[in-house]
Amino acid sequence: MSIVASWPNQAETWLDARGKGAWIAVMVLGFILFWPVGLALLAYMIWSKRMFSGTCARRNRTHTRHSFRSSGNVAFDAYKSETLRRLEDEQSNFEAFLERLREAKDKSEFDDFMDERAQKAKETMDKDEPIET
Repeated sequence: MSIVASWPNQAETWLDARGKGAWIAVMVLGFILFWPVGLALLAYMIWSKRMFSGTCARRNRTHTRHSFRSSGNVAFDAYKSETLRRLEDEQSNFEAFLERLREAKDKSEFDDFMDERAQKAKETMDKDEPIET
């Protein structure tokens, strides 16, 4: 593989390792230096779904897991592989927990909104009723 063909892949891997902020910083610099470069980076970020999701970190974790170099010691490599798998499982479980927490908070806020709305509707109905004497 030639150096010319590999530098975009190396740059992409380097930016993915640093996250979405690095991609945005490079895009802004591209707009400042030469606007078509910034526009091309923006189009690439949208096309590759880097702009609207956490794929940079997810892709980097997957890439790292499958491409770690062997130390030459089978026992250590097995331990390292198992530890990485366990940590990735823990991270996945924690992310799922945070998602459930966000959903519960959203549901609670929505329920509060509906209760408040029902209370206002009841107060309005009470005001609209004629008073009998």
